Amino acid sequence: MGSARVFRSWTVFIGFAFIIPKMFYLSVGMPRAGSGWYYNLMHDLVVAAGGQDARQVRRRYRLGWTLTEVNCNIGTLAPHRLLAVSLPALLGNTFVIKAHAGPTASARILLRSGLLRAAYIYRDPRDALLSALEHGERSRRDGQRNAFAALTDFASGLEFMRRYVAISDAWLALPQVLATRYEDFLADYEIEAARLAAHLRADTSLPAVREVLERYRPRQASRSDQKGLHFRKGKTGRFREVFTPQQQDACLEAFRPYLERRGYAP
Repeated sequence: MGSARVFRSWTVFIGFAFIIPKMFYLSVGMPRAGSGWYYNLMHDLVVAAGGQDARQVRRRYRLGWTLTEVNCNIGTLAPHRLLAVSLPALLGNTFVIKAHAGPTASARILLRSGLLRAAYIYRDPRDALLSALEHGERSRRDGQRNAFAALTDFASGLEFMRRYVAISDAWLALPQVLATRYEDFLADYEIEAARLAAHLRADTSLPAVREVLERYRPRQASRSDQKGLHFRKGKTGRFREVFTPQQQDACLEAFRPYLERRGYAP
């Protein structure tokens, strides 16, 4: 498709977005930063507030080719994927999908139009790296094939996390995106969950919304057997107990600017 046709398609599409006051939500996260927990909380808050179950939307509109896994992960935010997923929203459905990928020009257009609203959760990349390496070891032991299984040593894990730190900076630079620190979500759940509910336009006076907020408290989520939640130890600063001094120095060299920008102690 030529650039002129792409531009015309998006122009018409955004016109519809302004006419029809509907939207869909994107839950984005740094890997191993509680992104499954964050997605499921967002998803259930939207449903409790009157929105639609994303898995049912995926089935009804035959979006299994782009919304994969239990958490409706869109993968890359390519134009054709976003156009396909936006159609149910324009038809009156409000739902939540998930991603780890960085923002694209198409995603930025949808964010500015208001058809898409996004929330991003991030973590100290050193703890995220440790969790990714441990998850990779479990995956290989269980015979699973995923992105983490390829992280066979510290060096490969460090390069993996470098990419997601760059993606994190890209999301956190967008004013339309609600940013949540994983550590704050653990320590100040009431405040952070209320911020998220407001971003999702979920009325916290509704009993169904309050029930969801209670169900996803850290102590509850850590005991949950819900598939796709991805909540395990959740301890902050654990990398200091596991990584060698040399590995900690390598992390500091790789992530120092990010750590300083995000308020993490080196």
